[in-house]
Amino acid sequence: MDLQKHAQQETAAPRVTELRASDADRDRIADILRDALGEGRLTAEEHAERVEGVLNAKTVGELEVFIQDLPAAHQRSAAPAYTPVPPRPEPGAIPAEADANVVAVFSSAARKGRWRAGRRLHAYAVFGTVEIDLSEAIFEYQQVVIKAVSVFGDVQICVPENVSLRGTGGGVLGNFEVDTLDSVDSEAPVVYVDGWAVLGNVEARPRRGKLVADILDRVHQKVDRTLRKHLDR
Repeated sequence: MDLQKHAQQETAAPRVTELRASDADRDRIADILRDALGEGRLTAEEHAERVEGVLNAKTVGELEVFIQDLPAAHQRSAAPAYTPVPPRPEPGAIPAEADANVVAVFSSAARKGRWRAGRRLHAYAVFGTVEIDLSEAIFEYQQVVIKAVSVFGDVQICVPENVSLRGTGGGVLGNFEVDTLDSVDSEAPVVYVDGWAVLGNVEARPRRGKLVADILDRVHQKVDRTLRKHLDR
């Protein structure tokens, strides 16, 4: 009986092509179409028509139709779409002491532009506003922890759209919101946001159109070529 029930459950499971498409799935197909246009495999009209179809596609199977005649569609690795990362870093992996502190008390403070992200950053907003923008930062380490505490304040965190993002925290009459994000690259940085919002706001989300610039050799002894190509974007 149990074996029959298990077999029925497996049969009822939807195939990958039947799954609803995500924004990341659409972006992947759009990137393939853009490369095909640049290589001359598609005309401008064909590219525009297919991109419109990608935007309207509902399932993964519908997306695959638009690239099935392109070489990139048949050059995939057998590896999973992404390597899941834990909700928190391993104990002892990140030092407890912060590399830098960003504090705003009845004021505003920001860390943005081209800057080096260490392993740990603490952000405190007390009746103030703190902005942490990692969209153009240099990642020296694969794992970055941001401790964000807001008391009658606001902490806004932006990350590149091709990193992994995790959040652990909560709000007390406030808002703690972290958009979970999974990179398709197992070597991409992972940003952990940990903190509390007390009568305040803590938010972390990807900045669309911004890709991680590079990871220094200090961690991986190499810079991933897939990420390096986006340096000038």
